Amino acid sequence: MATVTLRASGPAPAEDVWTRYAVPALWPTWSPQIRAVRVDGGRIAPGMRGEVVSFLGVSAGFLVESVDEERRRWTWRVRLGPVRLRLHHAVLTRPTGSATTLRIEGPALALAAYAGPARWAMGRLVGGRNRPSGPS
Repeated sequence: MATVTLRASGPAPAEDVWTRYAVPALWPTWSPQIRAVRVDGGRIAPGMRGEVVSFLGVSAGFLVESVDEERRRWTWRVRLGPVRLRLHHAVLTRPTGSATTLRIEGPALALAAYAGPARWAMGRLVGGRNRPSGPS
């Protein structure tokens, strides 16, 4: 198993960034690799299970392990065939907006393949172009 940590900062307010994470229906608005999310429930919560569908139509199952709304942190596991990833997200307030970190644990080859799209999505997440809307 390997670990990689990614970081991004931008002008979006931390509360907006957290909402974009906490509401799975919003994930496709900032994460270009996600076409759809299938989940029961409007907001992430420990034990929530679902599926993310990639822009290629490939589905990956997930389980939310933990959520700390106050500290704006959450952890989930994603499974695509034999590949298992564990992702730890955090949103931080910055004087000029926000920052987010993502620590990913999993097979080195999978981390290398996922790091580029994840970096791009994180930049869009904190970029401030789109204010969150939809279910909350």
